[in-house]
Amino acid sequence: MTVQRTEGADEALRELLLSRIHDVPDYPKPGVVFKDITPLLADAEAFTALTDAFAALCERHRVDKIVGLEARGFILAAPVAVRAGIGFVPVRKAGKLPGATLRQGYELEYGTAEIEIHAEALGRGERVLVIDDVLATGGTAEASLQLIRRAGAEVAGVAVLMELGFLDGRARLADALGGAPLEALIRV
Repeated sequence: MTVQRTEGADEALRELLLSRIHDVPDYPKPGVVFKDITPLLADAEAFTALTDAFAALCERHRVDKIVGLEARGFILAAPVAVRAGIGFVPVRKAGKLPGATLRQGYELEYGTAEIEIHAEALGRGERVLVIDDVLATGGTAEASLQLIRRAGAEVAGVAVLMELGFLDGRARLADALGGAPLEALIRV
């Protein structure tokens, strides 16, 4: 695994986080190396350090609310919202939220998908940070940025635990970010 330095995380934090992320070869299919973050979540020191790093980004970017992407993004974003003293809004797969929602479709390598947020979850002009575990191809993150803007809120940025640089999600997000930062604590 090659690790590149990225803005927003110091070397000690990166090493701690990396030491708790396990590679699982051939999962979910042959040839794929899955990055398992469950050991990180089970380690109080590492999970707290990750939460603190994301909460510092909220302060730096003057964030009003956090959007967490289904499903591991929920696990990471909710404690950050509590730590930062701001609201948390889940972005779910289509059909999982009750009541009025905003829905956004997007392209996958193997088809299409849709995500939703509650229609009234974000206020006009609120600064919103998207948090997820991994940035891969960027499709879900890009769709979430479109939802945030459709709701009338502003994109404060995207923060991920790990960016899989070889999948080029950063390039896909460049236009959708509109100048907002993409912060990856680890880039492989």
